[in-house]
Amino acid sequence: MADENTNVQSGTAKKVSLDKKTRQSVMWRSAFLQGSWNYERMQNGGWCYAMIPAIKKLYTTPEERTAALKRHMEFFNTHPYVAAPIIGVTLALEEERANGAPVDDTAIQGVKVGMMGPLAGVGDPVFWFTVRPLLAAMGASLAMSGNILGPILFFVLWNVIRIAFLWYTQEFGYEAGTRIASDLSGGMLQKVTKGASILGMFVLGALIERWVNVTFTPVVSTVKLSEGAYIDWDKLPAGAEGIKQALLDQAAGMSLTDTKVTTLQENLNSLIPGLVPLLLTLFCCWLLKKKVSPIVIIIGLFAVGIIGHLIHLL
Repeated sequence: MADENTNVQSGTAKKVSLDKKTRQSVMWRSAFLQGSWNYERMQNGGWCYAMIPAIKKLYTTPEERTAALKRHMEFFNTHPYVAAPIIGVTLALEEERANGAPVDDTAIQGVKVGMMGPLAGVGDPVFWFTVRPLLAAMGASLAMSGNILGPILFFVLWNVIRIAFLWYTQEFGYEAGTRIASDLSGGMLQKVTKGASILGMFVLGALIERWVNVTFTPVVSTVKLSEGAYIDWDKLPAGAEGIKQALLDQAAGMSLTDTKVTTLQENLNSLIPGLVPLLLTLFCCWLLKKKVSPIVIIIGLFAVGIIGHLIHLL
């Protein structure tokens, strides 16, 4: 795509393109994606706000601009940073539409919906759980030693990484969107959304073990340990020597008590760790597929958890 603001003469029709300055304006506005977050359509207000420079550039009549604004006021919700490549693809589709390509509202909304869900699961582990904690730890270590560069380093590095990611992934999406728009009948759109879905499901599967926790407390067996397999507290020396000996015995693998208690959860973990959280997640996905309200599912999980705790199952 051309970076200059050009109107290319093609026969009798003039082709309008989004110049680099306009795309940069969209990128800076996308930083406020959650500025008007709402419970009905989530980030739609911030998304529409980010698209305004492109809409003004591509469309000249009030009717076209109004239609474009309405088109981008539909539901949208994803991680605020990984929205950048989706914005890029959408910019390319809007550009092709403005130049007469058969890109309708359904195609544009389909790209947004098809990509926002899978990519949402990528942003949290990458930015909130990896990049930001690492930079914060680096800055905190300097700050604790009295170095003023600690908070400055964190602020500068974080924003450099954040802004660079927003710009370059938006540009990547913009270039990819051009190929999608030129091959709407060739299945490229389906390939992009399918690839994003596979990536999102992979990340979701990897995070189930971390985010979903189910622990069964019933005791399956209680075995009396033989002498020497556990710490005999009565035979330990008094004072600090006794504490030191107990710690050494525990590090050597000796039990703290004379009995070994095995719970149902320990048996499940020995078979397939994380099996119950996976089954619970798949069950919730099945309920959502059956059009069960997420609110009903959340209330149901609360009820099962409370009842399970009262009967000493969970």
